[in-house]
Amino acid sequence: MSNFDLTRRNLLRAGGVVAAGAAVNFLPGVAFANPPSSTGQQTKTVTGTFTPSISDWFYLPVQVPKGVNQIDVSYTYDKPAVPAGTRGNACDIGMFGPEGHDLGNAKGFRGWSGGFRNSFSISATEATPGYLAGPIKPGTWHVILGPYTVAPQGLNYSVTITLHFGPQGAPFRANPAPTSAPAKQRGRSWYRGDCHLHTVHSDGRRTPDQLVADARAAGLDFVVSTEHNTPSAHLQWGNYATDDLLIINGEEVTTRSGHWPAIGLPAGEWIDWRYRAGDPADFRHFVDRVHKLGGLVTAAHPFANCFGCTYEFAYEIADLVEVWNGPWTDDDQASVTHWDGLLRGGRFIPAIGNSDAHNSDQVVGKPHTVVLADSLRKEHLLAGLKAGRSWLAESSAVQLSFTASVPGRTADIGGRLPAEIGTPVTVTAVVGGVPGTTVTILDQLGPEHSETVPESGTATVTWTTYPRYSRWVRAEVRRPAAGSSPLTAPMVAMTNPIFLGRN
Repeated sequence: MSNFDLTRRNLLRAGGVVAAGAAVNFLPGVAFANPPSSTGQQTKTVTGTFTPSISDWFYLPVQVPKGVNQIDVSYTYDKPAVPAGTRGNACDIGMFGPEGHDLGNAKGFRGWSGGFRNSFSISATEATPGYLAGPIKPGTWHVILGPYTVAPQGLNYSVTITLHFGPQGAPFRANPAPTSAPAKQRGRSWYRGDCHLHTVHSDGRRTPDQLVADARAAGLDFVVSTEHNTPSAHLQWGNYATDDLLIINGEEVTTRSGHWPAIGLPAGEWIDWRYRAGDPADFRHFVDRVHKLGGLVTAAHPFANCFGCTYEFAYEIADLVEVWNGPWTDDDQASVTHWDGLLRGGRFIPAIGNSDAHNSDQVVGKPHTVVLADSLRKEHLLAGLKAGRSWLAESSAVQLSFTASVPGRTADIGGRLPAEIGTPVTVTAVVGGVPGTTVTILDQLGPEHSETVPESGTATVTWTTYPRYSRWVRAEVRRPAAGSSPLTAPMVAMTNPIFLGRN
């Protein structure tokens, strides 16, 4: 057993960098002897202390000899009482193999559980959810520790590594999700999907089969699997897929400067997260990587009120903004207001809404995004999302269409209606399944026209404008609530804009 007090002074002496981002800071390593026989196990424990003035990531080298067929890791840390308003201790954990742990090294990545689990195992045949099964090769492995928040008293940790010796088990066989869901295929149509979801493969409580069942019950056509910082679920969705729900791979890239789901990744593809907004070149590098792989980048829950959750990166290279995350709250209103401000300033980044459901008390599909796509296939859905051909809904009971038209020509959500500045444009919102709500049509000046929906829940709302006055139009459906104004009441549905004019 070794003990190491990691203060700022001895970190500098060790050549570490006290800074955010992907600084490489090593903890004292552990080495295991070759076993006297081909079976058995060895265990070693490392203890130490993190102080509040600390970097984001630390690597504990583990020298793994030949003949190991399984690695078990467990860890604990203390949680002393702290004054109100002071952050207590929280520490993440993961693992890199002997192929390396440098930034972006997908070959070395072997798993991540953040702070959700206190132990994990990896073998050739299977691995704890969040981790990747595969051969246990000899060499230097690294347990990665991420002191998320550190109490003023410091964070005392203990990491225990157990190596099991013996022959490698049968190779793990990946079974990714099918690329189609024929029972829901309707050609060019509006498809409902939730693009931000979690299971036990990161910090969710649902198993994959439970998530599939809840998504089907919610009336969704597709979902995107976005586990925090790991692609482990990608390799198993084929075990749970049905012919009426398309499952798309993604990853919620969870940094210390905010979260950005990468959606539409190839199965098993991993995107690194060890940088902050102060490292813009690293962020751009991985955004470019997602785009090269055919995926999209989402600025998730931009104003979420938790440390490390608020989106601090550049909006201009994001493809989507998640303006509505789970049940409607004040931070969603802040996101819509900010997104609307970007739109007024001439920067259109399509809005989406997702449930971000983790546990059984969080409803899958509340909200979700309804996208116009040429088919229920990943590439067509992503194209519709990127173009803003979409609207957001509280549930599948909500129906909405929104158009802008002049004689002989009509534009739908995300489109452009070419018209001279003096040509009258008829804007029409048709809603259903929304009793007790108010429909509002907005442009760059704000709300322009509102009508109350009758108890039948259906209404057709029209308004006339001109390209001279409105550069774009969009619609919101809100449910009046005590203490809320018409502009901050809970959202039931909202659209991306339709642009007016010839440019």
